[in-house]
Amino acid sequence: MKLSKLYIHEIVMNALKEDMPLGDITTDNIIPEDDSSKAEFLAKQDAVIAGLDVAKYVFEVLDSSVRFKAFVKDGDKVSKGDIIAEVSGSTRALLKGERTALNFMQRLSAIATMTNRYVNKVQGLSVKVTDTRKTTPGLRLLEKYAVSAGGGANHRFSLSDGVLIKDNHIAAAGGIKNAVERVRKSIPHTVKIEVEVESMEEVREALECKADIIMLDNMSNEQMTEAVKFIDKRALVEASGNISEETIYNVALTGVDIISIGKLTHSANSIDISMNIE
Repeated sequence: MKLSKLYIHEIVMNALKEDMPLGDITTDNIIPEDDSSKAEFLAKQDAVIAGLDVAKYVFEVLDSSVRFKAFVKDGDKVSKGDIIAEVSGSTRALLKGERTALNFMQRLSAIATMTNRYVNKVQGLSVKVTDTRKTTPGLRLLEKYAVSAGGGANHRFSLSDGVLIKDNHIAAAGGIKNAVERVRKSIPHTVKIEVEVESMEEVREALECKADIIMLDNMSNEQMTEAVKFIDKRALVEASGNISEETIYNVALTGVDIISIGKLTHSANSIDISMNIE
């Protein structure tokens, strides 16, 4: 997955407008316009890095002559004390972009780091660890990019990408069969249909409707094992709901194909990274 500058531009511009809507009254009144400096980005804890291109673009927007040199790439692991990148050029641009660049890198690196921990827990097993749509409004593509940098896979990016019939759709439609039949009449043949289920009765109904993917929502490991055996490769099987680093391995052992985890994007604690001017 690669990030488009067209997409990054809007997010970075909005972040900079938020941080200095009327300029930087501290920097602009202390630092001469022609002053230049060099600064290092330092990892203050072990992490998997993500967001280097976004941080670089923050400085490019502020001053196109600023040079950003990364010593690692997104997806690389760093240790506490490692120098991640170096930025040089206009001191004003460095100071104005510092917090915005750090905010992006700290947030995205947090997601990549957490994702990597989950992925490592099931290493060697035939299962994908994916994200969900539980993302920060306006930052979904960046956060899903960070998941991929951490070794995870991406679920659908938006409501337009794929059909996922959840419990409220089922309730509103009067059952799984009605919901699947209605949506199948209208979607392109290239779009897969996923159905969220909470019981073996719903598993059977989803399978009878020829769902492409069946999501087992908040089921016990015993229930998931039974469901996987019953489905018997006739559909992809996804596990979801309150899966932690402590439980993911046993969930994977049930035989599911996909494990989706919302906390990868909604509960990752920012990684501690500092920018120090020399």
